[in-house]
Amino acid sequence: MKMLLIHSDYLEYEVKDKALKKPEEISEEQKKGRLDEVLAAFISVEKVDEQNPEEVVEKAVKEIEDVAAQVKTKNIFVYPFAHLSSELGSPDVALKILKEIEEKLREKGYNVKRAPFGYYKAFKLSCKGHPLAELSRTIIPGEAKKEEEVPEALKKEEELVSYWYILTPEGELIEVDKFDFSGYENLKKFANYEISKSRVATEEPPHVKIMLEQELVDYEEGSDPGNLRYYPKGRLIKSLLENYVTEKVIEYGAMEVETPIMYDFEHPALEKYLNRFPARQYIVKSGDKKFFLRFAACFGQFLIKKDATISYRHLPLRMYELTRYSFRREKRGELSGLRRLRAFTMPDMHTVAKDLQQAMEEFKKQYKLSMEVLRGVGLTPEDYEVAIRFTEDFWNENRDFIVELARIIGKPVLIEMWKQRFFYFILKFEFNFVDNLDKAAALSTVQIDVENAQRFGITYYDENGEEKYPLILHCSPSGAIERVMYAILEKQAKLMKQGKKPMYPLWLSPIQVRVIPVSEKYLDYALYVAGKLEGAKIRVDVDDRNERLNKKIREAEKEWIPYIVVVGENEKRMGVITVRKREGGQYEMHIEDLIKEIKQKTEGFPYKPRPLPLLVSMRPRFRG
Repeated sequence: MKMLLIHSDYLEYEVKDKALKKPEEISEEQKKGRLDEVLAAFISVEKVDEQNPEEVVEKAVKEIEDVAAQVKTKNIFVYPFAHLSSELGSPDVALKILKEIEEKLREKGYNVKRAPFGYYKAFKLSCKGHPLAELSRTIIPGEAKKEEEVPEALKKEEELVSYWYILTPEGELIEVDKFDFSGYENLKKFANYEISKSRVATEEPPHVKIMLEQELVDYEEGSDPGNLRYYPKGRLIKSLLENYVTEKVIEYGAMEVETPIMYDFEHPALEKYLNRFPARQYIVKSGDKKFFLRFAACFGQFLIKKDATISYRHLPLRMYELTRYSFRREKRGELSGLRRLRAFTMPDMHTVAKDLQQAMEEFKKQYKLSMEVLRGVGLTPEDYEVAIRFTEDFWNENRDFIVELARIIGKPVLIEMWKQRFFYFILKFEFNFVDNLDKAAALSTVQIDVENAQRFGITYYDENGEEKYPLILHCSPSGAIERVMYAILEKQAKLMKQGKKPMYPLWLSPIQVRVIPVSEKYLDYALYVAGKLEGAKIRVDVDDRNERLNKKIREAEKEWIPYIVVVGENEKRMGVITVRKREGGQYEMHIEDLIKEIKQKTEGFPYKPRPLPLLVSMRPRFRG
């Protein structure tokens, strides 16, 4: 069952026509209806619900009751809404379930209305608009869950009670439904998304169109969904991002390692850890043994640390791996372009710290490192929202530390607090990008892990030669590389909506300069210019096609090329170039001046050669 729960000022409907050959029989009075100050429960009954209708009814009623209590209403509108699912149950079972939900809610003292089943209806509602006003829920009968092995952590996560707040840089902790979001609309969208816990993608986000049109990334029908193919330009961007993050982490002081991508399902430490990590696994068999594909670099790095002899003098000890790939078997309905995948590249650093004080010092440094890494890919704190998650005890004991994190980012942050710890960490932050569909995706993250050193047998020797268990920090300073690409493209889609020109950060542009001769007569000079630029390690190509100049310029613009160089008689005679800059303006320059400008703008970032042939005429089309 899929449910959309909307706290509304009112909901009213009017029957228009039959949607089924045999809809529910209704009276004239039932053809219209309205309820004020209401929790609207839009419900799709699914095929899987037929396995245990009674359980589905019981769970649905409990979910509706829980939300009704949170929004403080006794008015419930049960509204059949087939559009939430593509796998609908039979009409007879659906109507029976809806009627039983209505009846049980009424028995519990609620004022309940139910819209007629099997009709096309016009409806109006006025959503309250607070963070708890729009929530979605998925209900699966117990028998259906047996089809898939689900980690204990995922089951428990659904039961976990979270308390949501907004923390200001001044240290004020405000209940999320009492916070004034004026001027913080993006934070409000993020809070709504997190509290609803709905990850299902009902629309295609704008970055998908961009990645396809630009021939960066594409779906691969020959693989499992959520495993993508990368064309040359996309592979270049991904590779540069991988190198950039890796260089930043090594510069920070991490040692790079490499570990296997599959692990023994029955390894005692791994088996316990699997049930503490909320992710679905890919499972493979080799002979009689069962293995799982890693969903992070934790296992390999923990097993290395277990076998190492570590002194307090070595701490904090940082270890890093770029995992190409990590695997999580996300639900198919949650897969969405580059935002959520089943195979992804995760920069993963794990730091051994001797105690909580050292762990918190590292946490703050890695928080700042993450800000620096995102700034390098063109994402500033204005582009993402911060979530900090911890237990109530941690807040009471370390309030000033948490407030300092909000102060560093310089804006209010979302707080998720638990009465008691369930996960293996006591503190976690994420930088989350909110896209054009108001969906959020975590980028950078750091966690302080208090369980796995003991679970894996990781120890260090203190000043007195005694063996002790350390704390471990999990850090991805960028988040998955694919998700960074998603955020870059979604940000540009937002700018396009505002009438601004989209562009990649210069160091990430697959082609940084395109040289266009005004006619074939000046192709030799265009090649000379390209040669000088390429010799300076600038990605350049030449549009040698027999097309009109304006068409070539338009196509270069469509590819978001930062510098378009046009050469003709005057440029060849004077030994100069005419440069159109994507950020604005047209200038006559010497080649050396253009080289100097590009070098200054890309200093400190990795470089890779042009991913496609020099001549545009020599390139295949990868799509269409």
